[in-house]
Amino acid sequence: MNKIKKDDTVIVISGKDKGKRSKVLRVFPKENKILVDNVNVVKKHQRPTQQMREGGIIEQPKPIYISKVMLVCPNCDQKTRVGFKFLEDGTKVRYCKKCGEIIEKA
Repeated sequence: MNKIKKDDTVIVISGKDKGKRSKVLRVFPKENKILVDNVNVVKKHQRPTQQMREGGIIEQPKPIYISKVMLVCPNCDQKTRVGFKFLEDGTKVRYCKKCGEIIEKA
């Protein structure tokens, strides 16, 4: 179970986009990377193709390492570390290490 999932709100803690707060668009668990909205945006020179009639310089986000972001707790609204615990019915859930609240049920 990953500590960060799709549609989580995260804050960047290092790099050129330090301090930005945004939503996770996609998770790549094998590469330990995530795609975050409006973070690590690069310019790409695109040649015209049959699908895309116009070429030019387009901007697109690139994945960043999971270790460069921290989860923002929806309850206390602070960046926090994530812990795991089992409930009485045996389900594994993520919880906020600052306030102790369950982030979401898996």
